[in-house]
Amino acid sequence: MEDTIFVPADLTPEERIELENIRRRKQELLEEIQRLRDELSEAMNEVEGLEANEGSKTLQRNRKMGMGRKKFNMDPKKGIVYLQENELLRNTPEDIARFLYKGEGLNKTAIGDYLGERDDFNISVLHSFVDLHEFTDLNLVQALRQFLWSFRLPGEAQKIDRMMEAFAQRYCICNPGVFQSTDTCYVLSFAVIMLNTSLHNPNVRDKPGLDRFISLIAFEMSHLRSQRMMGTI
Repeated sequence: MEDTIFVPADLTPEERIELENIRRRKQELLEEIQRLRDELSEAMNEVEGLEANEGSKTLQRNRKMGMGRKKFNMDPKKGIVYLQENELLRNTPEDIARFLYKGEGLNKTAIGDYLGERDDFNISVLHSFVDLHEFTDLNLVQALRQFLWSFRLPGEAQKIDRMMEAFAQRYCICNPGVFQSTDTCYVLSFAVIMLNTSLHNPNVRDKPGLDRFISLIAFEMSHLRSQRMMGTI
């Protein structure tokens, strides 16, 4: 049975027309509201679908990043290549340096091995890595402690040498006037590391005293000056 629409009998023809217009407009508004509801529901479904898709992409990216870190810890160069191939790392010294400096999930020994490599690209990464450290107003020991906390020194003397040179340059930039030259900072930094190793290594029985430490620094500075002079001949 169809619904009947009540129309008062005492309405004038003009009032009847106005009432019909009002009822028609009401129906149009109800239909418009329903259309907007349908569009809103469709939009919400699309947003939820996009969020689910983004969540899946994020999960996949995190898995690849985790795999890249594991590969880096086993073989630093292969790990870097894997991350670059999966567009998780750009092939620039600055981007790789930031990745190593952040160090999430990375083995500090692997970081040190990568930074100590002697090819030009790795040396550029090393300098970018050192530049991420802020040594302003730190004394040398404090700066060394901060620097060496971010990775583990490799055992090869040549690698340590390159790292200490980069450190000395950065320290002198952050603290102008503390040392007469980066060479002085370099020698003292290297000597502090050797002293620390000797003092804390149980296999070293003959612990160096203060006089011996000072003599060692003086000898190294003299040797370094001789090398510089030979280089100018």
